[in-house]
Amino acid sequence: MWQGLALCALLTLAGQAISRLPGIADAGVSPLVFALLLGIVVGNLPLKRTVEGAQPGLAFATRWLLRGGIVLFGLSLTFAQVVGLGPKVLLLDALIITAVLLVGYQIGTRVLGMDRETTLLTSAGSAICGAAAVLATESTIRSKPAAASMAVATVVLFGSLAMLTYPLLYPWLGMDEGLFGVYIGATVHEVAQVVAAGDAVGPDALANAVIVKLVRVMLLVPFLLVVGQWWLRQPTQEGAEASGQGAHKAKLVIPWFALGFIAMVGVNSVVTLPAPLHSGLVLAGQIALTMAMAALGINTRMSRLKALGVKPFLLALILFVLLVVGGGVASALLMG
Repeated sequence: MWQGLALCALLTLAGQAISRLPGIADAGVSPLVFALLLGIVVGNLPLKRTVEGAQPGLAFATRWLLRGGIVLFGLSLTFAQVVGLGPKVLLLDALIITAVLLVGYQIGTRVLGMDRETTLLTSAGSAICGAAAVLATESTIRSKPAAASMAVATVVLFGSLAMLTYPLLYPWLGMDEGLFGVYIGATVHEVAQVVAAGDAVGPDALANAVIVKLVRVMLLVPFLLVVGQWWLRQPTQEGAEASGQGAHKAKLVIPWFALGFIAMVGVNSVVTLPAPLHSGLVLAGQIALTMAMAALGINTRMSRLKALGVKPFLLALILFVLLVVGGGVASALLMG
């Protein structure tokens, strides 16, 4: 197992180093992205024996490190933040997430003819919290690495576009700074991208954007609980229809790491951990997620990415427009 974990650790360090380079650091690109890209490069090199020997460690990273990272991610917010802006924020986030997921899944599977895994992962990344949502959903439905990698790529592209576009929209939309921050938090993909866009608008926008985004992150948990039950009940799920066990298996699908995430939010809400311990646990969670992303990249083959084509990016573009336009209207009506 140590070979795979060592390889993931090396790519994690490289991803961290690249993300801190001048110019790149200002863009707010997560180390997870670079770890994924480096993993894809390594996984597609003619190193078959090395990659095969690393598989036990890679499997551990994509399963246990991923779930542990999601659990520790809960230390990034508290329940007080969730209720700080009132119940309308929860309603706004729930409405936007539900709309993006439903529209994305219907368009992806019925209009674009995409497979269910890639469609669900791409929609979840756009709707909830970017790469973290893709990874958590991938862990719940056990999708192909190529599908998860493609979904993360769409998050990077359109999340970065949102990060640059929203500050330009601010003078034209007639929203006050605080309301525009709510709009940012409810519709931009990644937490880091929300911080960058909010900071470019102003301090009030930044404060509201972060809180609304963290409420959105919290909604990842009920989504995972629902999708875990729904996914295995689908008649096209491999083996479920033939064995007649789909519904029975679905009852057993409980994403315990999601409940662990909620538990960590609770701990962070009622217990004041020493600052070094808190920052250390948060850092450990980030490292675990980055190592999981590296392992995902190593197991991704370019031939499978090519087979997915441009349809995931077209779906992500449609969802980006829905977030910008529909999210803006919803934010103005509910919070204005």
